[in-house]
Amino acid sequence: MYLIVGLGNPEKKYEKTFHNMGFLAAGEAAERLGVKFKKKECEASVAEAFLGGEKVIIARPVTYMNASGRAVKQLMAKYKVSPAELLVIYDDFDLPKGKLRIRASGSAGTHNGMRSIIGEIGTSEFPRIRIGIRDPEVNIPIINYVLAEVRKEDYPLFAAACGEAAEAAIAFARGEGIEKVMNEHNKN
Repeated sequence: MYLIVGLGNPEKKYEKTFHNMGFLAAGEAAERLGVKFKKKECEASVAEAFLGGEKVIIARPVTYMNASGRAVKQLMAKYKVSPAELLVIYDDFDLPKGKLRIRASGSAGTHNGMRSIIGEIGTSEFPRIRIGIRDPEVNIPIINYVLAEVRKEDYPLFAAACGEAAEAAIAFARGEGIEKVMNEHNKN
């Protein structure tokens, strides 16, 4: 059993913002696995897939970013998922736009959604995929930046990053192990 969680905000007005990269990547993973987000449970929109006989839950919390941990904690309890079987995908202002960074564990950094998850589940020892969003040409406060819409000229870059994140998440859920996934998908 694996739980893939893409972080974002549920309202349509946030759909094309930097803060929704996790939602977009989770949606891409579901699409590649041929499943749809049909269920609402544990304060999340959920899609279920099977890979090699293993159930894979793909979730997008509807709690809004800063309370994502509530949904993750509930989903982990319902599906009896350990932190090692959890994978969180989210945007990261600390990485250049379009860059992917996969880690087996780590701190929340500047990300409130990750702070919420770590606080709720009581550990930072779980895999994560960070999608870089920082544009050195834009100099506005982080809160304004993450809620801004992605510029049209940057769509292809972020679509590629979300596609790569989806592939990495699927490889993880296929049981390839986080180290192998890191070696194959972390690029400079």
